[in-house]
Amino acid sequence: MIDVIVPNYNGRSHLEICLAALQHQTCHADMRVTVVDDASSDDSVAFVRTNYPDVHLIVLPQNQGFVAGCNAAIAATTGEYVVLLNNDTEATPIWLAELIGALEAHPEYAFAASKLMLFDRRTIIHSAGDFYRIDGIPGNRGVWQSDAPQFQQPQEVFGPCAGAAAYRRSALNQLAVDGVVFDQDLGMYCEDVDLNLRARLHGLRTIFVPTAIVYHRLSATGGGALASFYCGRNFPLVWLKNIPAPLFSRYIWIMLWRQIQIFADALWHIRGQAARARLRGQLAAWGHIGQFLAKRTQIPTPVDSTKLMLLMGSEEA
Repeated sequence: MIDVIVPNYNGRSHLEICLAALQHQTCHADMRVTVVDDASSDDSVAFVRTNYPDVHLIVLPQNQGFVAGCNAAIAATTGEYVVLLNNDTEATPIWLAELIGALEAHPEYAFAASKLMLFDRRTIIHSAGDFYRIDGIPGNRGVWQSDAPQFQQPQEVFGPCAGAAAYRRSALNQLAVDGVVFDQDLGMYCEDVDLNLRARLHGLRTIFVPTAIVYHRLSATGGGALASFYCGRNFPLVWLKNIPAPLFSRYIWIMLWRQIQIFADALWHIRGQAARARLRGQLAAWGHIGQFLAKRTQIPTPVDSTKLMLLMGSEEA
């Protein structure tokens, strides 16, 4: 069984396209869709109940944030595969079959990354899998680029964007801390970066599946100042939490210098709302450093730092 989880908060305007596309998946019979609603104030819940009675609906009693919603849905489902899909997406009919098919054909991989394309410019890439740099900055492979041959072949990548990703449940169980998969202390944004780093440290690998295509309304249900705040806050915290000792002492100065550059750039653009939010996020991170350093006890030993570095360091990794 494949559990497809769609987190939702006030996303009624997106759910119709998202859920309709899931109904047209070629492997529909093997799939169960769960919408986890984070205490929406619009008519999302009524819409799902009325129009998609076969969809499993989890309604959280109060708003807990994206990460908590994902964790609640993962805990409430039992399928061999867990698939996360943003509500502001439209999956192509073969998307799920291609994504899960890649994991079934390649048991050496634990996660599968979709190819996310922009909803309104469907030849432009949002993510062809994610990368992570040693300075603590994550990103999307191929972002803003036209689809090209280098993004049309299956290949290993650092990790998937959780906006459209498949996970073996056995791998998530291995990574869970006290039964919780995503780190809820991150709130929102970078929860998938944190999970991908933890997976790498445990030797769990990700395959990019170029035929598993999803169209994404980028930042339709987030982004802007909110994203700037949480990225400013969480980028250094994820690094401090996860980078293993052999790399920590060697590269912490690179990470700190990058944070200084980001801070200076935000100051230069201080009149912009996003820049001010990023500054607030960076300052907020200071209050959580001790909390996230304490989580370093979760890093497995030994860690193959050489192999980890091969998948870090540049956008092309």
